[in-house]
Amino acid sequence: MKAYDERAHYIKLPLHIYIGNGIIDSLGHICDQMNAGEPFFVFMGEHVQAILRQRVERALGKFFSQIDFVAVKEATIEAVNEITRSLKRSNAATILGVGGGKTIDVAKVVAHRLNADFVSVPTAASHDGIASPYASIKGLEKTYSIKTDVPLGIVADIDVIKQAPAKLTSAGVGDIIAKFTAVKDWMLAHRLKGERYGDYAASLALLSAKMVSQNAEAIRNNLDEGIRILVEAEISCGVAMCIAGSSRPCSGSEHLFSHALDKVANYPSLHGWQVGVGSIMMSYLWGLNWRRIREILEKVGAATNYKDLGVSKQQIIKALSIAHTIRPERYTILGESGLSEGAAERLAKRTNVID
Repeated sequence: MKAYDERAHYIKLPLHIYIGNGIIDSLGHICDQMNAGEPFFVFMGEHVQAILRQRVERALGKFFSQIDFVAVKEATIEAVNEITRSLKRSNAATILGVGGGKTIDVAKVVAHRLNADFVSVPTAASHDGIASPYASIKGLEKTYSIKTDVPLGIVADIDVIKQAPAKLTSAGVGDIIAKFTAVKDWMLAHRLKGERYGDYAASLALLSAKMVSQNAEAIRNNLDEGIRILVEAEISCGVAMCIAGSSRPCSGSEHLFSHALDKVANYPSLHGWQVGVGSIMMSYLWGLNWRRIREILEKVGAATNYKDLGVSKQQIIKALSIAHTIRPERYTILGESGLSEGAAERLAKRTNVID
């Protein structure tokens, strides 16, 4: 007898979400409210450690005594393996990822491997991974994200995130704008391939993209209101993925292009910039207002062409022509045969991604 019906859809969401100004100084109290256990391991990159380590240590130290810090240099499988080995006998109960995308992704995977709770503490709003159960790690056979666990909690300090470089914020906009084409691709796969589709998850992802689009100027000006909307949109997209049970509502043909570019050009630029450029081109294929997508990305200072991404025209064309092979099981507007190099070149030229 089976424990539950195979058709049942299990949804696991982050239990605690805290967003506010200056709340990183209440991190210990917040973790206590979450019933997070000790020992704590705080993952940080070198730059973030120099700025925030003392504040984080002081905040946690008011409530907990077993606290250690782990330096994250890169989001590679080698780094994940090394850190996992070093912590294997530590009985880690809670892992905090305090930083940008690389730090959070490494912390997610290590927490998953050690069966520890994961708390996401973003210092930049550069992508929607701050709340999702997916992580991007270099050095694996596949360039796309892998499944981990949903964060126990998310602590997003708007004051801290506003101090991040503007290019990271603009990358976050690119990652959210991608939902316009991702949802279209998901619906197409549902209609043509019978893939499971969820209206609620799709609507939540689209709402996030619309809210960010409507508030692009406030985001560009680094206003509290704009940054908060971007952070909330990223969290909403993470929740959409949890509800869908996959990254489908947030990752479509534009992400396949980005992953293909990573393969062709060895991770040349920010993830959000790459998917933003992919969104321009895939919006054209979908008959959406690609010029509007480009305008929003330009407004916030995100990449819109090959020069911004630091790649060649030929690398853009090659990435477009192999994008459909990155995840053959994920059907998109690119179809099963993909684009010929001639078609890819025409697409990139018509959308001004190459000249």
